[in-house]
Amino acid sequence: MRIFTGLILMLLLTWTQLAQAVTNVDNIRAWLAPDNIRLVFDLSSPVKHKVFMLDNPQRLVLDIEDTKLDLDVNALGLSKGPIQKVRTGKRGDGIRLVLDLDSEKISPKSFQLKPNDQYGHRLVLDLALPEAARAESVAQKQEAKNNTGPLRDIVIAVDAGHGGEDPGALGPGGLREKNVVLSIAKEVARLIDAEPGYRAELIRGGDYYVSLRGRTLKARKINADLFVSIHADAARNKSARGASVWVLSGRGASSEMGRWLAQKENGADLIGGVGSVSLEDKDDLLASVLLDMSMTASQSSSREVANRVHSNIAGFARMHKNHVEQAGFVVLKSPDIPSILVETGFISNPGEAANLKKSSYQKQMARAIVGGVKAHFWDRPPSRTHIAARKRAGETLARSESTYRVAPGDTLSVIAVRNGISLDQLRRANQLRGDRIRVGQVLKIPAS
Repeated sequence: MRIFTGLILMLLLTWTQLAQAVTNVDNIRAWLAPDNIRLVFDLSSPVKHKVFMLDNPQRLVLDIEDTKLDLDVNALGLSKGPIQKVRTGKRGDGIRLVLDLDSEKISPKSFQLKPNDQYGHRLVLDLALPEAARAESVAQKQEAKNNTGPLRDIVIAVDAGHGGEDPGALGPGGLREKNVVLSIAKEVARLIDAEPGYRAELIRGGDYYVSLRGRTLKARKINADLFVSIHADAARNKSARGASVWVLSGRGASSEMGRWLAQKENGADLIGGVGSVSLEDKDDLLASVLLDMSMTASQSSSREVANRVHSNIAGFARMHKNHVEQAGFVVLKSPDIPSILVETGFISNPGEAANLKKSSYQKQMARAIVGGVKAHFWDRPPSRTHIAARKRAGETLARSESTYRVAPGDTLSVIAVRNGISLDQLRRANQLRGDRIRVGQVLKIPAS
């Protein structure tokens, strides 16, 4: 009797283990980007899987072992891209997912992610679209706006942080950083495109993920004159608040120079913006000198733009620090493109989150950013641009009067320098007889 009972228990245990070994696909999420499609499978446990391509007709096949799927794959909304149809079926104890593709060449890549604070186990399937398809929308937009003749527009790469599977920081009521910064970025791009002589390119125009290095690579491919990355900060302490503007730190610049010099032989990276220069055929000394010159010029321009944007935002918002800050953010590490990062406020702070959620505040933030960008490029327009030609022709920058709230440590002369105006202009605009100012005082900043 004991032996029989023991056998029953062993069979029950084996059956339980087998039942637990089957993984459930709890959800499938799709993210469509201009250059790739990402499918994310939410799983109850890790899986063994295989991805391969089939021809005539072209199909992508995903086999997942020991898995159950009870979802409607037709609800993923993938018909707008190169995927014509999605089919699923059983394959042994697992499932097979087949994507019927059009004639375009697609490069698949898959990997698994461990659980985090928001999601459990995940299987990620990335489909990279052809280079020609990725460049088509940029080329069409450039062709539509470019004026005839040898002059060109100033190109601003506008980067909305996070996106897709990465929501960024979370605020009260489910407010997500990725959505807030995309709204601000779109408004920044709209304002820039409305300015003759400028062209904006969104690094991401929708809710999808772009890698950190991929963001700077996109900016380089469109020959951007400036890279502006837009984020919203967060902290465990909900009382933390204030917007901030960042540029690359010296240590971050040094580490990036080392990375470029170590990789120069692959010839994949170029420096020099519009007049790209390859490091591949240069000896170590020359490559180091060229890279140092490019990085130095880029950092100098970055600081100038950042100071103007910081001053503009300080005119209506509390600043986390009364000066531009420095860090080694990856998205700031382009040695040939001036780059700034704007933290628009603390989304973890209830008061600032309420502001960031408002369309009016998002537009005010966008105007502050664009105003700083325009002021910088009017003072230092790249050669052979429409802005440089207009300035040579005697035009003046049409900039409306702005305001600035005095922060601790500010002096009247420093505020004047930051805004590209003389001390006398600043005094006259505010009817000041001396240079005494107080913290919290709001000053009028006249057009330079």
